[in-house]
Amino acid sequence: MARIGVEGTLTDVKEALMEMGHEVIDLRSEGDTAHCDCCVISGQDKDVMGMADTSIAGPVISADGQNAEQVCQMVNNKLS
Repeated sequence: MARIGVEGTLTDVKEALMEMGHEVIDLRSEGDTAHCDCCVISGQDKDVMGMADTSIAGPVISADGQNAEQVCQMVNNKLS
């Protein structure tokens, strides 16, 4: 399956993705995004100006306002 980077506060999302067979990497720094197929962020640390530099070529999914099942569905949709 895919290698997914997940922000540390999203424990339920991490567990759900692991149950689906994905390899889950904790996102603690920019370097953690290396070799990830997709990243999931909480959306709570969004840049005030609405601008941010990304260091990953793959999709970045915001889990803000979503439950773990919805986030997993978004991940699978982006990767298919």
